[in-house]
Amino acid sequence: MHRKVKIDTGEKKWAPYSPGISVRDHIWLSGQIGVDSGEDIESQMKGTLEKIDILLEAANSSKKDLVKVTILMTDIGNYGIINKIYGEWLEDVLAPSRAAYEVPNLPANALVEIVCEAFRGLEVE
Repeated sequence: MHRKVKIDTGEKKWAPYSPGISVRDHIWLSGQIGVDSGEDIESQMKGTLEKIDILLEAANSSKKDLVKVTILMTDIGNYGIINKIYGEWLEDVLAPSRAAYEVPNLPANALVEIVCEAFRGLEVE
């Protein structure tokens, strides 16, 4: 039998959900937003990525273990800014597969939301 473990750092939640779930070495992070980091896209994107780093660390993982990322944004015009910040955040990490979509609205009037999936302890080939 495998255990489902909640990943939670005590951050404010906007709805009834778990910020992350881990089963064995598989990690799923719920959509993260950075509205508490500022009102502009740069601040929210950096705040969102910081939350992802913190949750992955709480799961004994890191961005090096990411395999799938989905980015939701309220304005596709921010795509270039989002890509720049995201690319800098990844540094020399093998970029995970990714999808990016424009959506009409996000929770708490966020400008960007990111959903992630990772496998703990991956080796890169």
